[in-house]
Amino acid sequence: MVRDSYSFTLLILSFVLIALTQPARSENAPEFRGNTEHSGVYQAVGVPKFSEVKWTFHANGQIISSPAVDGGTIFVGSTGGFLYAVDRAAGTEKWKFETKSRIASSPAVAGGLVFFGAYDGRFYAVETATGKLKWKFETAGEKQFSARHLHGMQPADQIMPDPWDFWESSPVVWNGAIYFGSGDGNIYALDATTGALKWKFKTGDVVHASPAIADGMLFIGSWDSYFYALDAATGAEKWRFKTGEDTVVHNQVGIQSSAAVVDGTVYFGSRDSRMYALDEATGKAKWVYFTGGTWILNSPAVKGDKVFFAVSYGGKLFAANTKTGDIVYSVDFKGWPVYSSPAIAGNMLYVGSTGGTLSAVDLNTHQMAWTFTTDAAKQNGAAFTKKDGTSGYFEAFRGQQYMDTVADYAKLDAIGPILSSPVVVDNVIYVASVDGNLYALM
Repeated sequence: MVRDSYSFTLLILSFVLIALTQPARSENAPEFRGNTEHSGVYQAVGVPKFSEVKWTFHANGQIISSPAVDGGTIFVGSTGGFLYAVDRAAGTEKWKFETKSRIASSPAVAGGLVFFGAYDGRFYAVETATGKLKWKFETAGEKQFSARHLHGMQPADQIMPDPWDFWESSPVVWNGAIYFGSGDGNIYALDATTGALKWKFKTGDVVHASPAIADGMLFIGSWDSYFYALDAATGAEKWRFKTGEDTVVHNQVGIQSSAAVVDGTVYFGSRDSRMYALDEATGKAKWVYFTGGTWILNSPAVKGDKVFFAVSYGGKLFAANTKTGDIVYSVDFKGWPVYSSPAIAGNMLYVGSTGGTLSAVDLNTHQMAWTFTTDAAKQNGAAFTKKDGTSGYFEAFRGQQYMDTVADYAKLDAIGPILSSPVVVDNVIYVASVDGNLYALM
C-alpha cells in the first residue's frame, strides 16, 4: 500500500515536471476575425499596457491583408504579389510564395494548408511547411466594384473602379470546405483538400466581403446591396436582405463589411451608412442604426451586450447595445477614418486607423489606453495633421475629378494607414500597415 502510494506520488510529480518544462499552449488565429463566426473576440491575454515592438517584418509592397497565426508561423499577403510565412518568435521570413498579382485577401489555415485569393482571379492552397503549391482554382476573374459617375466624381459618363474597394474576400474553412467571395460576383465553396468545386452562388455584383459561418449557414454581403444567407453545405439560398441606397451621393451602395454572427443575430455594416442587426434564422431586421451619412466598411466585433464598429468620415468607434442598437458610448479618433476591423482580447479593444495608428481602448473606462504609430506615420504624418492634432485627411483631396482623387488618395499611403485588422495571440498583437510592415507589439 505504501509502495503504491509512493509510485502514485512519483507519477504525479513526473506529470507536473513535464507540464512545467513544456511551453505554454498558444492560441491560434487561423483565419480572418479569429473564428468562423467572425466575432472579433480572441482568447488571449493581449497587451493592456504597450511596452515594446517585439519585431518588424518588411514585405514587398503594401500589406492590406490581415495576418493568420498557426503555431509558430504567421501568414500574410502583400500587394507586391507575395504570400509570406513569417517566424512568429523572430519575425524572420520562413518562405514566400509568389503570385505575381496583388494579394488583398487575408489567409486561412487548416490541415497543413494556407488558403488565399489574389487579383489574378486565382484562389490558392499552399503547404504551410514548405510554401509549395498544393492546388489552385480559377474563378471567372477578379475586379474592383465599378460604377458610372462614382461618388459624384467627374467625368460623369465614365465607369470608375471604386478607390475604397480595398480588400478581396477572405476565406473561411468549415467542414472540409473552403468558402470565399469573388470579384466575378460568385460565392464559392471548394473542397479544401483538392480544390474541386462543391458549389457556387451568383450574386448581382462584386463580392469582397468575407463569409461568416454559424449553425450550418453562410452569411455574406455583396456590392449588389443585398445580404445573403446560404446553406453552407449546398449553397441553397435561405433568405436575402436588401440594404439601402444613398440618393444624395452617387453609388454609395453595397456591402464591404463582413458579418459577425453571435447568439442568433447577424451584425454587419453597409455603404448606405447603416449598421444592421438581422435575425439569423429569418433575415428580419432586429434594429438598424443610421450613422448620419458615413460608411461602415469594417467588420463589427461583438462581446457581451455590445457590438463595436467604426465609421469612415468623422473617425469614431461606436459601442452599441446588441439588443436595441442604442449607442452606449463612442471613442473619437480625431477625425481619422477607421477602416480596420476591431479585435477584442480581455477587456481591451484594438483597432487601426488611416492615420497610421493602432489604438487600444479600455472597455471598462471607454478611453484609449495607449496608441502605437507606424514607422511611416512617424515620418510623414505631420503633413496630413492639423495644428490641433486632428486629421487633415480630407484636405488632401483637390476636387471631384476621378484621376485627381485616385492620385490624392495615393499620397495618403505615405503615412502608413492601417487597413489590415489586428490579430491578438497570447500577449502579442500582430498588425500590418500600408507602409509594408508587419508589426509584433507587446
